[in-house]
Amino acid sequence: MEILLGRVLGAHGVLGWVRVRYTGDGPEHLIGIRQIKLADNEQGNAGTKYEIEEGGTGRAGEARLKLQGIATREAAQALLGRFVLGETAELEALPEGEFYWYQLVGCRVETEAGEPVGIVRELWETGAHDVLVIRSEDGRQILVPTAKELLPVIDLKEKRLVVAEIPGLIEAAPTETKTD
Repeated sequence: MEILLGRVLGAHGVLGWVRVRYTGDGPEHLIGIRQIKLADNEQGNAGTKYEIEEGGTGRAGEARLKLQGIATREAAQALLGRFVLGETAELEALPEGEFYWYQLVGCRVETEAGEPVGIVRELWETGAHDVLVIRSEDGRQILVPTAKELLPVIDLKEKRLVVAEIPGLIEAAPTETKTD
């Protein structure tokens, strides 16, 4: 299975290195693999595979990669905007209690009482805590921070998350009524 690891921002130097804005908490997952696919979209359609010769960190939020077959600044710059995908099988195993974003997408979410909340559709990086974007059965979008105290159960084998029952966390926002 392929997942999105980042997006090419441009060239670095004159020897064909590319700058990549990585997804997730750090560049380790990107610079620790041997091969990536660069594609025109997040699904990996019309992509080209490249071996990674070298990798390292760059500016904040960026990694630098030297790809086999990309030897000039112009060739690296031509990759601008491409989505960087990698095979999940190549990702480093995480310590107990940690997870990759892709593992949460598709998980069903329920309250501590077992009431269904919805399905995780994506995650947003916001700073302090990443945010789960949950789509409820009635089509509402519910946002829940990934703070440990808000998600007491993360069961990846069962693709199930339990969200704490905190007033206002998952209820629909009250509708505004006008008074004359």
